[in-house]
Amino acid sequence: MKIKVGFGYDVHRLVEGRELWIGGIQLEYYKGLEGHSDADVLIHSICDALLGAANMGDIGVHFPDTSDSFKNIDSKILLADTHALIRTKGFEIGNIDVTVSAQQPKLSPYIPLMRKTLASILQLDEEDISIKATTTEKLGFVGRQEGIASQAVVLLTKA
Repeated sequence: MKIKVGFGYDVHRLVEGRELWIGGIQLEYYKGLEGHSDADVLIHSICDALLGAANMGDIGVHFPDTSDSFKNIDSKILLADTHALIRTKGFEIGNIDVTVSAQQPKLSPYIPLMRKTLASILQLDEEDISIKATTTEKLGFVGRQEGIASQAVVLLTKA
């Protein structure tokens, strides 16, 4: 059995006038994340980790922000498509571990629904998806509430 590990990182700026989507669900907050798609920073970091582990480039290669087809697209679609892409190379997901850095809003109440949503898309047990939230103790762009960052690590297996 072949085992591959991938790492993904994504950042989006917080702006007024946008919905806030993280982990495939909409959060109640007065700002949202700026981006070509719905800017779901958590899902984007997972996509990059999956593609990296499979040596298939990154999210920008497969879903470029220069294409109108991906304008305001639901990132759950990008995740499902990424999952299909890695499966074409014979990979299956072993587990996913994500850390989201956000000063506000507090994410912990939303994590169970995020895990359930992602597990459904990726055909995984919720037990195989770990999502953690942290602040940066008011340091940096996250601490100043200018943006949100996400880091993901995935384990892929291939028979």
